[in-house]
Amino acid sequence: MPKAIRVHEYGGPEVMRYEDVAVGAPGPGQIRVRQTAIGVNFIDIYFRSGLYKAPQLPFTPGNEGAGAVVAVGEGVTGFKPGDRVAYGSVSGAYAEEVVIDARMVVPVPDGIDDETAAAMMLKGLTTQYLLRRTYKVAPGDTILFHAAAGGVGLIATQWAKHLGATVIGTVGTPDKAELAKANGCDHVILYRDEDFAARVKEITGGKGCAVVYDGVGQATYPASLDCLRPFGLFVSFGSASGPIEDFNIGLLAQKGSLYATRPTLFTHVGDRATLEAMAEDLFSVVRSGAVKIPVHTRAKLADAPKVHADLAGRQTTGATVMSP
Repeated sequence: MPKAIRVHEYGGPEVMRYEDVAVGAPGPGQIRVRQTAIGVNFIDIYFRSGLYKAPQLPFTPGNEGAGAVVAVGEGVTGFKPGDRVAYGSVSGAYAEEVVIDARMVVPVPDGIDDETAAAMMLKGLTTQYLLRRTYKVAPGDTILFHAAAGGVGLIATQWAKHLGATVIGTVGTPDKAELAKANGCDHVILYRDEDFAARVKEITGGKGCAVVYDGVGQATYPASLDCLRPFGLFVSFGSASGPIEDFNIGLLAQKGSLYATRPTLFTHVGDRATLEAMAEDLFSVVRSGAVKIPVHTRAKLADAPKVHADLAGRQTTGATVMSP
């Protein structure tokens, strides 16, 4: 019987159990995938801890993976057994085998291995909607990306640089600063040691940035707003340090008629044609070599509790991939 990680109650990493699970045949519009690589993301911690609620308990965490199709359900025309596929916005990925809706899956092109695909779907598609859809980064833009050495950060800074932007990144340690510089950051700010808003003002000659991408949350708000030029866009797409609890819309007026948005990947990929276009854009920049997907940590699925502890403790950079 296939194995999976199951969460029976919300809590710390220790609530994740490695158990046998029954995996049924795919229903209409579904496919069954035998996974070879599973991506790990901060959102997995939010679901495990109960910050985000799963539809029911127990549940299997995880949103991202890659593998081979082993069976297709009624009405599925785009996939057949043996096809290599990947996905980045489906629940239940921490498993050896999954049954998922075919409309949420994309074929993996030649030249991209399964590990890279699993490491880049959620983080890469997130980067795609941030840089190409939420605010269209253009040559000459100056942008600020928080947690620039994280999983999304390292993809985003490379891609933004490729698009012609001046990229400012914040990181927590000197080692992460070196990594961020090697991956597209023109300027790196150690946010624990420096006032990042003051440094951004200095770097931009007082002008501020066109856009701030903030996946950190509580620890960087409201200072992120002070990094923006008039009419700039504050993009809050995660809460690694805890959620922003007292968002004051009046600050947007005071700080320069700013815009703010809280997008999610799930909304963007809700439309199949949009998902296909986003994936095509992502695969093309990766295959061209313009964006490299850094997998820095590899682990076994059974070791998911330790993986979560390291991720939450800011011990990781780049992507973490688990194998069944």
